[in-house]
Amino acid sequence: MSATKSSTKNAARRAKWDKYVASLKYAKYVLFHPFDGFWDLTHEKRGSFAAATTFLLLFLVTRVLQLMYTNFQFINAPLQYINVFEQAASLLLPFLILCLANWSMTTLFDGKGRFSDIYIAMCYALVPYTMIQLPMVFISNFLSFDEYAFYTVLGSFSVVWSVFLVFIGLMQVHDYSPGKTMVFLVVTVVGALIIIFLLLVFFSLLGDAASFFISLYREIAFRLY
Repeated sequence: MSATKSSTKNAARRAKWDKYVASLKYAKYVLFHPFDGFWDLTHEKRGSFAAATTFLLLFLVTRVLQLMYTNFQFINAPLQYINVFEQAASLLLPFLILCLANWSMTTLFDGKGRFSDIYIAMCYALVPYTMIQLPMVFISNFLSFDEYAFYTVLGSFSVVWSVFLVFIGLMQVHDYSPGKTMVFLVVTVVGALIIIFLLLVFFSLLGDAASFFISLYREIAFRLY
């Protein structure tokens, strides 16, 4: 009986792993067939949350490696002041806020995407950036300053490709027209800025409240003792 349960668990784990690997490989199809790829990614469940998170982590790792190991002639980053976690958080938090803002605006624009769909599509859209920029981190150390244009063109191409995929991905997720998607992206950015402003106000008030209670405690302690 225990052997049967064990084999069943192993089969389930194997199936999950196979699905994860298949969803990773599906990114290749999304890159070169974005319209069909993003539609199947979310509507046909060809993508997965685990694979999307993997692509997001690779994007963060790529950015940190860029700052630390890119040829100093191409990027000027003070290594002694770089905090890996701060650099990762400076990209991760805005990314999640953009996903949240996009999802929160779906009610106003009759969007069909869920938060998980938006997150997965946005993560898959980051693949071109990682695919191009990660090798360039190491290739840059074999380039001279005269070849800076080559480095810049490839870097710009990776960003443009990812932005294009974000546009197509959100258009397919929400089933919008190109014009409506463009307006929706502008509204998403505005919504993200509002969320950031509210968070800053909240933490500012929280800090002021904490300072007040600490001062009050010190005053009471001073008068009692």
